[in-house]
Amino acid sequence: MKDDFLKYQAQTTPHPLAMEVNHAKGSYIFDTKGKVYLDFVAGVSACSLGHSNPKVVNAVKKQLEQYLHVMVYGEYIQKPAVELSKLLAKYLPESLESTYLVNSGTEAIEGSIKLARRFTERSEIIAARNAYHGNTMGSLSLMDYEERKKPFLPLIPNIKHINFNVEADLTQITEKTAAVVLETIQGGAGFIEPINNYLQKVQERCNNVGAVFILDEIQSGIGRTGTLFGFENYNCQPDIVITGKGLGGGLPIGAFTASKEMMACLSDNPKLGHITTFGGNPVIAAAALATLKEVTESNLMVEALEKEQLIRQHLQHKHIKEIRGRGLMLAIITENKDIANTIIMRCQDQGLILFWLLFEPKAIRITPPLTISNDEIIEGCRIITSVLDSI
Repeated sequence: MKDDFLKYQAQTTPHPLAMEVNHAKGSYIFDTKGKVYLDFVAGVSACSLGHSNPKVVNAVKKQLEQYLHVMVYGEYIQKPAVELSKLLAKYLPESLESTYLVNSGTEAIEGSIKLARRFTERSEIIAARNAYHGNTMGSLSLMDYEERKKPFLPLIPNIKHINFNVEADLTQITEKTAAVVLETIQGGAGFIEPINNYLQKVQERCNNVGAVFILDEIQSGIGRTGTLFGFENYNCQPDIVITGKGLGGGLPIGAFTASKEMMACLSDNPKLGHITTFGGNPVIAAAALATLKEVTESNLMVEALEKEQLIRQHLQHKHIKEIRGRGLMLAIITENKDIANTIIMRCQDQGLILFWLLFEPKAIRITPPLTISNDEIIEGCRIITSVLDSI
């Protein structure tokens, strides 16, 4: 199977981890050799309720028996998509009432850029340095990492960059700006939180100049930071909020939500301003609806903050310089990239899945399922500290 994987399936790196998965359940992944791995990554923040969560699986099975894809997005009334959009509106600020369901976080970014340009009739987009919003051409254009962008040039024009958490840069947001796109917590940069009411100040500046304030909640949303949406922690409210990853409960989804007035811009002049065949797919919407109900109706968000403290308590070591982030969106910062690489690879050998961050080579991702137990957290931390002791 590994030979076929390498031969027939396109690769994203020269050296993939190439674990051959047999099945996954709860906080664990099982390979075809019978080895069990405790998962501290959750499919890169995607499996909010763990693997094969019964409520998600049952919702999918029920929908499978009714209908699968029947029509491109937006034409037919399909109950799972309507109920999901309605439930998102219930938990968002009143002005964020209309949701466009798509297939991935990066498509939601693309749609939001189009919406902001259409709504403001401006073209300039401002993003943050060291940000990551996806890898399609529009999302990639928001990145300032020239090494990654250069092979694909030219990208979309009129993109400017500011430094995250640097208030002096906010003067670059002007009447020419269509939108400012930021991650609520910078992910690839090392799980960097906003400080000193930074996001609130960005919002105020956008309001003053008529720019659209877009927050990327693809990683920080759906309960991971102790609130349903990460921006609730930082005294701000976006004009467009983007969700993905954890919303689908392990299935592919993205969404962007705005006011009804703003979203109407995509339905006329021109019609089909954004169109997607499989966005709002009923099976995926059913999985997302089950996930969102469980996150909002349980104690998982409160427990995320308690589990954060448990992780911090059990990960105190001379090789750990800092633990960044909030809730179950955490990054261990080590002394150098070699230590980070060693920890990730040795922990996998010992049955614990960790992962890297995109731009911060000294970082180790800890984003387990929200459903992970305290005992599982303690065991994972024990494996990490035992590896640290051996370095």
